[in-house]
Amino acid sequence: MDTLRPGISALLPGLRESWRHQSEQSVWLRPSDWYHPAVDALVEAVLTGADASSPAERLGTIRGFDGVGISETIDDLACLYRSTGITEPPLAVVRALCEGWAEAQAGVPACGSCVDPESGLPTRAYLGTRLAETYGEAGRAASPADHTHCLLLVDVAAAEVSPWTRMARSAAVGSALRDACGVGHPMATLGGGLFAILARRGPGLGAQVRAVRAHVANQAGLLQVEDLVRQPPRLWVEALPGTHVRAVQLLTELSR
Repeated sequence: MDTLRPGISALLPGLRESWRHQSEQSVWLRPSDWYHPAVDALVEAVLTGADASSPAERLGTIRGFDGVGISETIDDLACLYRSTGITEPPLAVVRALCEGWAEAQAGVPACGSCVDPESGLPTRAYLGTRLAETYGEAGRAASPADHTHCLLLVDVAAAEVSPWTRMARSAAVGSALRDACGVGHPMATLGGGLFAILARRGPGLGAQVRAVRAHVANQAGLLQVEDLVRQPPRLWVEALPGTHVRAVQLLTELSR
């Protein structure tokens, strides 16, 4: 930092704290683990107009080792650029961030989490558990689950993707589905650009389909991954089988 042009050193803490505040108020889950010295290197690159790819890759690696999901990592980066008045980070910087995150993940043992780190959505196994609750409630109410609920499938796959582009796409779609359905709604990533949402049958189903499609398109634009997302996303309603066991089998079949 001592080699920065006069005035830049004074600006660095201000931008860093503005970034921290915006991130913690909107996307960051645990304020206590936000700061790392790699943050300063990225802020310095942005302030001086230098290529921010290398410091972004380093920060992505740190976030990956710390167990931060890819969606939260990308959203945090976007907060830095919004703090400077730039709507979205350059695609090359997002790519570098994702590559660093992926490198870290390659060295982290799998931990059996119920949350997919790329999209931030629940895993298929967790959705299976939520389906068990749905079938249980339906049985107690003497109203078959396949009469009251269905699966809304969202297919965004457009082409073969590299690991970092897959993560960027997953992060965009995960954020879009949470916005459309609400945090905690039963849904999951099934892999390969396919996502499943447990939906209630009824007059509101059509509106939910339209909301999901619109949110996916909007988030893909914000993260500049439109070329990675099917245009428009393919959505369809899949009927629930008569039993929970068969529903879990269906999720497995859809994931292939």
